Amino acid sequence: MHFYPQERCALFIDGANLYATSRSLGFDIDYKRLLDLFARECRLVRAFYYTALVEDQEYSPIRPLIDWLDYNGYSMVTKPTKQFHDAETGRRKIKGNMDIELAIDMLEMSNNLDHVILFSGDGDFRRLVEAVQRKAVRTTVISTIRTSPPMIADELRRAADSFVDLETLRKDIDRVHSTPQHEERRRRPERFETEEINGEEDGVDFFEDEEKA
Repeated sequence: MHFYPQERCALFIDGANLYATSRSLGFDIDYKRLLDLFARECRLVRAFYYTALVEDQEYSPIRPLIDWLDYNGYSMVTKPTKQFHDAETGRRKIKGNMDIELAIDMLEMSNNLDHVILFSGDGDFRRLVEAVQRKAVRTTVISTIRTSPPMIADELRRAADSFVDLETLRKDIDRVHSTPQHEERRRRPERFETEEINGEEDGVDFFEDEEKA
């Protein structure tokens, strides 16, 4: 599968899940390079990034990233986290699930899209992918199977029209220091390595550490 130059596409990024996936593969994402990569491949209509925020922290390590994305082409969707007491462990836990927000936006946007690209391995999105497909919209899911266990749920991978392993994009989206070799690589990007799919592990709900793009 490949991206058609004139098809209208949108990115839907489960921030916590993508962060966990890239870290499990041992690299940090350069979000400018990520946006540029898809802008070259198709008519990129929108790039959504979803994450929950801890509002009572004096300093949030994710805030610099959120601000940078907000000023540089991404549509940010955030909400406050919820805290609760775990009776079994006696510890305070933080919950910040953005699944509903992502699902609603994708369903609404799919009426004006040809192709949706979901950055997540969360199996809960299987039914969302199937709903979008019934609108004659193509679906690509980006996660990885190169970790143990895989970061993508098998049912989500099976449901998508195409699966792209994040590891195959590393050379084009890895955050690196600028060198002549890297600049040359950016000028000559390679095509996506995709897995065609005709047709377990859930993604991370929340994280407390992301680095600045």
